[in-house]
Amino acid sequence: MIQLGHDFIDALEDLSEERGLDVDVIISTLESALSSAYGKYHPGNQEIEIKINHDTGDISVSELRKIVDVIADKDKEITIRDARAIDKNAELGQTLRIERNPKDFGRIAAQTARQVISQKLRDAERDLAYGAFADKVGDMVNGIIYKLDGDQVIVHLNDRTDAILPKKEKIPGEIYKPGNSMMFYVLEVKHQARVPKITLSRTHPGLLKKLMELEIPEIQQGIIEIKNIVRDGGARAKVALVTLDPNVDPVGACVGNGGIRIKAVSSALKGEKIDIIVHSADPLIYIKNALLPAQISRVEPILDQKNEATAYVYPDQLSLAIGKAGQNVRLAAKLTGWKINISTLEPDRMPTLKDIFHDVFNDK
Repeated sequence: MIQLGHDFIDALEDLSEERGLDVDVIISTLESALSSAYGKYHPGNQEIEIKINHDTGDISVSELRKIVDVIADKDKEITIRDARAIDKNAELGQTLRIERNPKDFGRIAAQTARQVISQKLRDAERDLAYGAFADKVGDMVNGIIYKLDGDQVIVHLNDRTDAILPKKEKIPGEIYKPGNSMMFYVLEVKHQARVPKITLSRTHPGLLKKLMELEIPEIQQGIIEIKNIVRDGGARAKVALVTLDPNVDPVGACVGNGGIRIKAVSSALKGEKIDIIVHSADPLIYIKNALLPAQISRVEPILDQKNEATAYVYPDQLSLAIGKAGQNVRLAAKLTGWKINISTLEPDRMPTLKDIFHDVFNDK
C-alpha cells in the first residue's frame, strides 16, 4: 500500500473549492496516469489497476491476471492452482487482482500527482476563460492594450485572459499604446489545447451598433431600430434607422443636443464620421437618403438593370455625392444594396434670347 495521506486529500479538496475543480475527476485522472507511470517503472505487458482511496489517500496497486488452465501469456494469465494459493475461492475464467507494493513507487506517485494537478489547473483555467467569452461573440468588451506583436495587438481582457486584434481588424492609423483602454467587438472565440483564441475587431459594424446602443437610450429601448450599418473603419460610416414611434425623430435622437451623443460614439472610433440615414422601403428614397450629406435632386432606376439607379446632382454637390476616393457613393451602394451612378444636372437659370429664338440663330 502506498500512501499520499490525508493531507493530500484535504489539499485537493481545498483546491477543488477554490478553483472549481472536480475532486473525483482529478483522482480518476491520477489513477490513469499512475497506471501509465507504473508501466514505465515496471516494464512488461501486465494489466495494472490502481485505485486511490478518496478518504485516506491510500493507493493500491494491483496486477490483473486471468485464471486459466494453461498459460499462454505469463504477464496476463495465472493457473488455477497458483490463483487459489492467493485466493482459495478463485475460479477459472475470473480475473485475479494481485496486490503489489513496488519499491520507490511512492516517489513516482507524488511526482505524477503534482503533474496531473498542474495540468488540471491549466485545463480548468482554459475552460474558465473559454466559458467566460464563448457567449460574448457578437458582443462588445473593454480591453487594455498589452503589447504589439508584429502586425497584431495583444489585448488584456482580464487578469487571466488575452485576446488578439489582427491587422485586418485594426482601424487604419489608430495608435495602440500599451496601457490604453478601448472597446472591442468579439469576432470569434476558439477552444484550443492551451488557451482559447479570442479574436477582436475595431472595424466590424457590430462595434458601432453596440456603441450606439450604449449611448442612445431610444435604441436600447427599441424605439429606434438600426436596419443596417456599413463602415470604413476610422474614416466614415453610414447607419440606416427607422423609428417605431412617429413622435421620435431618429436622426435627432441619435445626434443628440449639440451632437453630444454621436460625438461620444465617434470619439470611441478614432473620430469616425457617422452619417445617420433614415431607412425607407422605397429604394429610390433610400438611395437619396444614403447619399447624404450630398443633396440629391432625384434618383431614377435604370430599367433594364436589376438594382441599379442613377442619382442626379447639381455640379456643386458632385464631389460630396461621390466622396473622397469614391467613399460616399461606395458606402451608400453597400448600405442600400444598389449599384449607384452619379450624374450632374445643369443649374437652373433664366432663359436667354438665344434660348427663345434658337431657330432664328441656328438659321443664321
